[in-house]
Amino acid sequence: MADERHETWITGIGIVSSLGEGEDAHWQRLNECQPAYDATSFAPYIVHPLAPINLDKQIPKKGDQRQMEPWQRYGTYAAGLALDSAGLKGNAELLGRMDMIVAAGGGERDFAVDDAVVTGLLKAENKGKFLNERLLSDLRPTLFLAQLSNLLAGSISIVHGVIGSSRTFMGEEASGVEGVRIAFARIAAGQSDLALVGGSMNAERKDLLMLYEFGGYALKDPFRPVWERGEPGGFALGSLGAFLVLEERGHAERRGANPLARLSAVSSAWAQREAGGIGGALGKLWGALPADASTQAAVLSGATGAVPATAEEREFLQARGLPVRATGTQIGHSMEPQFVMNIALGALALTRGKLFAPCDGSGFETPSEAALDRVIVTSVGHFRGEGLALVEAVR
Repeated sequence: MADERHETWITGIGIVSSLGEGEDAHWQRLNECQPAYDATSFAPYIVHPLAPINLDKQIPKKGDQRQMEPWQRYGTYAAGLALDSAGLKGNAELLGRMDMIVAAGGGERDFAVDDAVVTGLLKAENKGKFLNERLLSDLRPTLFLAQLSNLLAGSISIVHGVIGSSRTFMGEEASGVEGVRIAFARIAAGQSDLALVGGSMNAERKDLLMLYEFGGYALKDPFRPVWERGEPGGFALGSLGAFLVLEERGHAERRGANPLARLSAVSSAWAQREAGGIGGALGKLWGALPADASTQAAVLSGATGAVPATAEEREFLQARGLPVRATGTQIGHSMEPQFVMNIALGALALTRGKLFAPCDGSGFETPSEAALDRVIVTSVGHFRGEGLALVEAVR
């Protein structure tokens, strides 16, 4: 039937962050509540640096590694982990028709060039002529191309052989929400049966810290858990890579793949950021979930710590009465791939049948040993964009 909706399974997870690599490392570190952050390298700002990884395991050619900036390596590495997890690595037939959706920002600045241009500009008699000449000679087309977000999708295609359709989204937190939403919608509508969705971010960048500090968003020392940041608040950027393999149930069953979880709903909105606007947007998204969505459920929040968004989300979640975890406390905030990472961590909790330990001194996050059947993942952007996903156990 034309209106038949196909079930979407999560059959692969690939995650790297400041907590380590893979599912077991993340589960252990999340329960230990020992955030890995750096308060000195970019002082007074705090970042969550990527834990050491052996790139050779997922990007075997040194030449490929050299062509990538750090954020591309993180994403390509995580994509390889997801394909391994789903049992797809090296399967040319399936990879040849696998769809790919990537959510990522732009590449990194060449600080030496920037410094030379700005320094020379101060002394130049004809500043316009000087700037045009330097931009033409110093900023090579290849350098610009290496900074494009869709190059991550290209790197994944080259290294791992994923060569179906490809889409790349930019737009901070909302781009990750939309990437998952569109992949889910295509599978549900029967337009796709296998998709790789995710993204990556390198947080250890002075240019990013500068940009977010201009808006007053960057968290300064001392470190505090998300719910304890209060005024003036802020987020600690986190380096990570996160990818999911989403698969139509029948397709997964035919190839003998086991589901890690079911992705049952994904929705997005763009709140008017007047007082209380976030609660209204989340209320509409929450209201569209199945009636039993809150039964044996928990919330994984993508709260950033920025004000007033985090306070408004907390007020909304308190009224729901479910156990909550803000993952940004432990892995930092990574903009584009944060939503994907939280869906992955939600699926991880469902495979264990319970929620991981709280990591919050405010009393908002409380211990929970109850059986876990559902995880509701929230994404409230630091500036705009809201999203919600429902992830369920497959028994």
